[in-house]
Amino acid sequence: MKKFSVTKQRKWWWLLSTVFILAGIISMILSWTNPEIRSPLRQGLDFTGGSKLQYELDCSIDNNCKPIDIAAVREIVKNQGIIDPIIQVVGKDFTGLSIRSKDLKVDARTKLEAALSEKIGKFDPKRTQNDTVGPTLGAELFQNGLIAIGLSFGLILLYLTIRFKFDYAFFAFIALFHDVFITVGIFSILGLVGGVEIDSLFVVALLTIIGFSVNDTVVIYDRIREVISINPNQPIDEIVDDSINQTMSRSINTTLTVLLTLLSIYLFGGDTLKNFALCLIIGFTAGAYSSIFIASTLFGWWRKNHPVTPPSVAVNSES
Repeated sequence: MKKFSVTKQRKWWWLLSTVFILAGIISMILSWTNPEIRSPLRQGLDFTGGSKLQYELDCSIDNNCKPIDIAAVREIVKNQGIIDPIIQVVGKDFTGLSIRSKDLKVDARTKLEAALSEKIGKFDPKRTQNDTVGPTLGAELFQNGLIAIGLSFGLILLYLTIRFKFDYAFFAFIALFHDVFITVGIFSILGLVGGVEIDSLFVVALLTIIGFSVNDTVVIYDRIREVISINPNQPIDEIVDDSINQTMSRSINTTLTVLLTLLSIYLFGGDTLKNFALCLIIGFTAGAYSSIFIASTLFGWWRKNHPVTPPSVAVNSES
């Protein structure tokens, strides 16, 4: 069976990742300058605080289920005295409505719903949602999420440095950053184009991605270290290719079985878990890719240009 050479095409793997990362950066800049988002990602109620109202027209009523006119909704909301709302028409038939604003009292929400029902159509009470989060709690959740992600990065870097060597750990860290950044970038694009928001589950998903991704990288690094100890004089590119070929089927099979489960959650898990599952699907795919094509090839490139003298050679030279 012909051996698959990863290192020979390393520049193409790096270029592909660069394209995704640059697309994410551009999207985050555009999102930051967008007056409706004002952030690299479209933040949900968990982080911004305030009230989020969701309605969906009742399609069981004749002539009631029609695409919602967002201009009409804006006029109604303005007449209710609600300042700087974020209004989105959602649903595949544009029969759903999402309104987010500063904290609204019960009376204000009731009056708004009545005005919308009168002008837009009757809403399905089973699909009506009213959520409120205080701004202090939202800011605290966002801050704690960033601390958790930063702490996990630091502890993983420390662990890999102790278990392997610093160059192993550094490129594993680069791969982790790659996975998180690509996931964040894609969600920035989805937020800009499709109105997808992030919530506290998004932070949980990022932490899960970090743990899953480093597991694949450690498996490949273990094999690389083992081959180096057996054949210290073998060219590093050959060692990396051999190690990847020996572990690739395991990495792909492990990722595929997890992705099938996540796909089921995405399709049948309901709206609450949909974005969580999507985040994991993107992150786990990026993690499998980075373990094989980024962390390993970067390590091989580094060792090729900064070779480490094998212990046996060092001993012979001293004698």
